[in-house]
Amino acid sequence: MSVVTELAYLVIREGSKWTDVFRLLPGHSVTIGRAPTNQVVLKDERCSRTHAELFMANGQWTLRDLDSRNGTLVGEIRLKEDWLLKPGDIIRIGRSQLVFVHNLSEAFSDSNAAYRQPVSDGSQPASDSKSDSDILSTYEPTMITHRKGNTRFLESLPTESREAEADDIGRKAANLCRLAFELGKAPTIERLAMVALDGLFETVQVDAGAVMLLPRDHQGEPTAGDLEIVASHTTTDRRYHKVAGFLATTVLREGEAVMARNVLGDSALGSRDSKGIIHTTSVICAPIRQGNLMLGLIHLYSTDESHEPVPGDLEFTLAVADTVAVAINNLNRREELAENLTQVRDENVRLREQLGVQSEIIGSSHTVRQITEEIARAAASRATLLIRGESGVGKELVARAVHYSSQRKKNVFVCLNCAALSEDLLASELFGHEKGAFTGATERKIGKFEAADQGTLMLDEIGEMSPNLQAQFLRVLEGHSFERVGGNKPITCDVRVIAATNRDLEKEVAAGRFRHDLFFRLRVLEIVVPPLRRRPEDIRELANYFFKKFREETGRKIQGFSPSAVKRLMTYRWPGNVRELKNVIERAVVLCQGSYIEPGDLLLSNLATTGDTNEVRSAEAEFRPCKLVDLERRHILKTLNHVGWNKSKTATILGIERSTLDRKIQRYRLNETRPAPGHSPPPDGA
Repeated sequence: MSVVTELAYLVIREGSKWTDVFRLLPGHSVTIGRAPTNQVVLKDERCSRTHAELFMANGQWTLRDLDSRNGTLVGEIRLKEDWLLKPGDIIRIGRSQLVFVHNLSEAFSDSNAAYRQPVSDGSQPASDSKSDSDILSTYEPTMITHRKGNTRFLESLPTESREAEADDIGRKAANLCRLAFELGKAPTIERLAMVALDGLFETVQVDAGAVMLLPRDHQGEPTAGDLEIVASHTTTDRRYHKVAGFLATTVLREGEAVMARNVLGDSALGSRDSKGIIHTTSVICAPIRQGNLMLGLIHLYSTDESHEPVPGDLEFTLAVADTVAVAINNLNRREELAENLTQVRDENVRLREQLGVQSEIIGSSHTVRQITEEIARAAASRATLLIRGESGVGKELVARAVHYSSQRKKNVFVCLNCAALSEDLLASELFGHEKGAFTGATERKIGKFEAADQGTLMLDEIGEMSPNLQAQFLRVLEGHSFERVGGNKPITCDVRVIAATNRDLEKEVAAGRFRHDLFFRLRVLEIVVPPLRRRPEDIRELANYFFKKFREETGRKIQGFSPSAVKRLMTYRWPGNVRELKNVIERAVVLCQGSYIEPGDLLLSNLATTGDTNEVRSAEAEFRPCKLVDLERRHILKTLNHVGWNKSKTATILGIERSTLDRKIQRYRLNETRPAPGHSPPPDGA
């Protein structure tokens, strides 16, 4: 038997409608059934989910029934074994009929009496079938007259062309160039589709058309049912009608543009005659493709025999479709980039909210720039870091900045306040505990050291840690393993420790309240965060930042700070530092009754500041007016008593000559106050 190499088709009829044409490809088997996973899907309740199969055997197409419930018939014969198909064979499955042909015209031939007068299965009146057959016999079958896989408009134009053809090609090429620029500027898919249709209607001889696209997430082989109309247009008073299913499926499957004539169907592609059949003179379908990926198609048709497209219009439409594919790809990439940018911004905001860091460290003073540099240097190291500063200056913010600038930024940042817990609870928080280790320990708990493995552990207020716990903590810092409270299993973790304190640890060490070895172990690296009063140039910038933040949160229509309020902010000492400033601004935004924040809206305290400010206020409180000579006398006497009346040392400290000191001792009669040997010096000022 000779091998069949010519084309083969299945022309499908469901009930009283001709619905589709399926091309059979050698080497590919085709299943027929009700399930959507079949290549040929029949919406017929009498059809099994997987009903029958067509395949090539010994060079000839063969039909096999797949143990269907209602069986498969060829003509009047019920299949009991494989059937070798011949052109004109009619396959009957339920109410559906499929004709096997090598040429599509054979399906509608007058000689095919069986197909022109289908056998009634009792579910459909014979008169309806005959009427439909008679109608079909009055028209020529749908015929694809031209195919195009590539277009000259997107390649080098031929040098040898007739003058009229060259003029037409030049006009269309100019229109395509202008259209490509307009497509590239389209902001949306819908606008892009309308621009494409406008350009096509100016050049191609058609009176209706549409751009149809597949969903962006479409999977599997595309079919006509997957297409969605993005834009449509018509120049007649008739509404646009969707492309015939078999024609759209053919274009999507084969990836070639086609021009066809005499497309029939009850979905109205053109004018309707007295018998109810809709007829178009010519149809163009061009695939919108990106390589082998189908994005959709352009469908154009004419209902006027005097205004029909020509083969050159098919090429132009295909060129427009390819240009539309490039424009869609570029538009999708722009949308993806915009979505990714928005997603990254949203993720950054979300992460900052989770971390409690609404922005970077605010301030442009020399002090802030210096701290930023120190953060960068500390982040490059794995050494223990000690952050020092008054309460409210932002020590935790600095610690977070160090962590998220370091190589550990992808791992966790854990913070624990040592002043908030008793010694036993702090040990449990740091190292964890086993079930039953103490009253209330109903289950095992992982400590902060284990939770921060491969990350960073910040211990705030480290100066509040008890001496016993300091010893355990130092051992872990030295790289030794630890055990959970109530446990005996050694645990080792890789954790970078950042400690913070507002205490003077040197004084604590001198007083015996803090271990000197732990102090030196923590102070490998050190960052000192100065109080807000020492960097007044940052006050206004911080105030504006908090003002904008709380105004957005509350929705208040406040314009800003009045000049007098700004002056009050700049002259206040801020004992609570940045934390106090934040709370003051939040309260002012919530309670302000005018358009600007006034000094009366700022709730400022009379609390004394720590450190140097206390010393200044103490000196001011003890000040008593006196003569300059009295002040000099007291100062020289204090210095002499301090060095045990060693005149050479006293002169060096005072920065005067020894002879000058002798004259002043004589002038102020200081020898009279000199203590006798073995006696303590008199009180200061005596």
